[in-house]
Amino acid sequence: MPWRKPVLLEGKNSLARLPGFIKSKNVTTLLIVTDKGIASLGLMDALLSGLEKENLSFFVYDGTVPNPTIDNVEEALRMYQDNHCEAIIAFGGGSPMDCAKAVGARIARPRKSIMQMKGVFHVRKSLPPFFAIPTTAGTGSEATLASVISNPQTHEKFQIDDTSLIPRYAVLDPLLTVGLPGNITATTGMDALAHAVEAYIGNSNTRETKMLSRKAVNLIFQNIEKAYAQGNDLEARENMLKASHYAGLAFTQAYVGYVHAIAHALGGTYGIPHGLAVATVLPHVLEFYGKSVHRRLAELADVSGIGSPTDSSGQKAAQFIETIKRLNKTMGIPEGFSVINPQDIPLMAKRAYAEANPFYPVPRILSKQELEMLFSIVRIQ
Repeated sequence: MPWRKPVLLEGKNSLARLPGFIKSKNVTTLLIVTDKGIASLGLMDALLSGLEKENLSFFVYDGTVPNPTIDNVEEALRMYQDNHCEAIIAFGGGSPMDCAKAVGARIARPRKSIMQMKGVFHVRKSLPPFFAIPTTAGTGSEATLASVISNPQTHEKFQIDDTSLIPRYAVLDPLLTVGLPGNITATTGMDALAHAVEAYIGNSNTRETKMLSRKAVNLIFQNIEKAYAQGNDLEARENMLKASHYAGLAFTQAYVGYVHAIAHALGGTYGIPHGLAVATVLPHVLEFYGKSVHRRLAELADVSGIGSPTDSSGQKAAQFIETIKRLNKTMGIPEGFSVINPQDIPLMAKRAYAEANPFYPVPRILSKQELEMLFSIVRIQ
């Protein structure tokens, strides 16, 4: 597999180095994909000023919604084409990243629609120069091969997976995450944890992905509560950004599992933000897996200092899951969703099943009926 890692600009104020770096790549005109929330906060002001100083032209698409749609992609694509852009900057959380990657895929494959690129390896062409700037410590999308898009007509949320979607360049500047509200810090941080955990317990992990997952889990358990409660703690913010990146590198090779399949179905059906859906679903799925994940969860517990050396694997796994539940409760993440309509469960289970099987290397294959049970568990009556 042609795996690659993005070239990184990292550390405090690393964003300031990006305009000069872009100019060195002989790029003159850029499309910036973001959302209205990011634009209104002024997080891009320094970047835009830097681009102007380097005499680089740019056009900003800020229409991305929390679960980016096919329409978002097509609108941003038209802006890119109409203004003869040569490169893309994705600025924001997972949604702008997903939208920007899909725009890149449409540029690389102009004769293919978004739906025709759904699934695995339907792009297989180089994207324009792509610069990823995460403003949340969660998706790790600056390191991954995935773009998640929603079809508003069918309420389906699907992935485009291709190694060509891995960004060429990424900026990890912790100053961009300092102003994140507590609820966004919490849900994106738990999304990163889910990436690391699912990559670790699956059956496609390697020595490298396991090492990256362990580093990410340890950093998240050590820093997420501090980042949540003390948003200006730059060390905690930087550690969470590193953890998110490590988790992204891990899961883009080792993949995820039913946590994400279920979360995608919930997001597509009800518009639940991805991080919130993942954080809520995570402990329920880990419990449902049972003994099939005890050994690997126990290993992650050991790395994180959870439990006693004399505890059994089952005891350590249970304590690991309880730690996740405690973190969720402390940070105001619910145990389930009241919006779930029982009549929607069979279709959501069917979609989650189709997404996960046989592509996701899950520790235990679940039937559609078992997935329906999980959706019922996540439903608050």
